[in-house]
Amino acid sequence: MDWGNVTTEDLIDALREVDWSTPPRPFTEFFSRFTVPRSSSKWDSRLKCNLYYYRTNYFIMMVFILGIGFIRKPFAIVAAVLTALSIAFLNDSFAVTFNEKVTRTVRRFSPQLAAKMRPPIAPVIRGRPSSKRAIHICGRPRWVFVLIFSAASCILWFTSCNLLTVLWALLIGLLAIILHASFRTPNLKARLNTFREEFRAVWRNYSEL
Repeated sequence: MDWGNVTTEDLIDALREVDWSTPPRPFTEFFSRFTVPRSSSKWDSRLKCNLYYYRTNYFIMMVFILGIGFIRKPFAIVAAVLTALSIAFLNDSFAVTFNEKVTRTVRRFSPQLAAKMRPPIAPVIRGRPSSKRAIHICGRPRWVFVLIFSAASCILWFTSCNLLTVLWALLIGLLAIILHASFRTPNLKARLNTFREEFRAVWRNYSEL
């Protein structure tokens, strides 16, 4: 897999469509074999590869850093959780799973309300349902929940602590992720074996366009 040919837009789309329940990579693997990239092209390829391969680890790392930074401020920790949910809703798999679990829970208590939470019927194109349907949560477009959780987290961040402290925590988290992705040498599995098959599965629909 030549990550040098993968654009930033392709990487973002791939991260949005992969299975959210992928477990994090082992701790011993995550913190092993660090080397300096030999060129800017090698660095760019390594950065994209590691961001995709260790995506779950980086997500946990960011939430952990935010939680540690505001461990004495409960509302700030709640804000960190809401921020994490806002980001998680951008992933198709997580949004679909969240919608199914909420709908299933509501159906137990109120079947009528659950019926109103059904997403609209997908449009039909040339006799076939559209494969690129929009993601809905509780019958509403996904972006509605992203905005609600993002707004709630911003309010809690602003009221629970100094905004400059929040920015510093986010900066430290992003810097830690970039440094790790830049110096962690991609292992053979990440470059050749199961990782390549996973990436092909994510992009299998694009080759048919």
